[in-house]
Amino acid sequence: MGAIFQIRNLAKLNWSTDANVRSKYLFSQIFAEISEPTRIAMIGASGQGKSTLLRILALLDTPDEGDLLVNGKSFQHIHARQWRMAVTYVAQQAVMLPGSIEDNLRTVSRLHGRPYDESLATELLKQLGLDYLDLAKVAKDCSGGEKQRISLIRSLLLRPEILLLDEITASLDINSTQKVEALLLDWHKQEGTTFIWVTHDLEQARRISNRTWMMDKGGLQEYSSDTFFNEPVADLARRFVGPTEGSLQL
Repeated sequence: MGAIFQIRNLAKLNWSTDANVRSKYLFSQIFAEISEPTRIAMIGASGQGKSTLLRILALLDTPDEGDLLVNGKSFQHIHARQWRMAVTYVAQQAVMLPGSIEDNLRTVSRLHGRPYDESLATELLKQLGLDYLDLAKVAKDCSGGEKQRISLIRSLLLRPEILLLDEITASLDINSTQKVEALLLDWHKQEGTTFIWVTHDLEQARRISNRTWMMDKGGLQEYSSDTFFNEPVADLARRFVGPTEGSLQL
């Protein structure tokens, strides 16, 4: 069985005008391979390029070097719309399209020619605590937390192979965050979807992942989460672990 997803020698130039920037690259020589459905937490200090990398993986930004492959096919030979059906991005700041909540949920069907799964949408709304919403409500009038969860549901309705999550619970309360984590862990188990989840919360990273990608100094290191959070394997890892009581922010 071939790899589900491959990152080959990926690089992004650093366009900063800061004279203290040492490298022409924001990051470079990024390699990773996902051979089976998995749960990845991507962590690292601010400014390391985590969100930029996630956007590149979704083809919302372009790499300056390297290649990306889904099921053995390079992004250079796949239409961006088809790519995003398989590799779907959920932004930190949700964007609601014009119209109602239901219009937003139906968007993926209209764009990609797929039947709208109303029963699945209803179930996901319930699991995320949004079943009280009137689906005829104008989506832009929803609260920030409601928009974030609607955006996640909209992406899940595509049933992607890879789900890219950019700090999607950063603006949610504890109860809503727990619902999102529970849903995604169950979704991974039932659907076999891989997710790559950028988070600054190490406790969350430990809860939701079985692999950890750490971005630091323009590179990416990969660990099993059990190793990273319980038996740090390098001084580099120890800088990010420290005490784990409560929520530790990077």
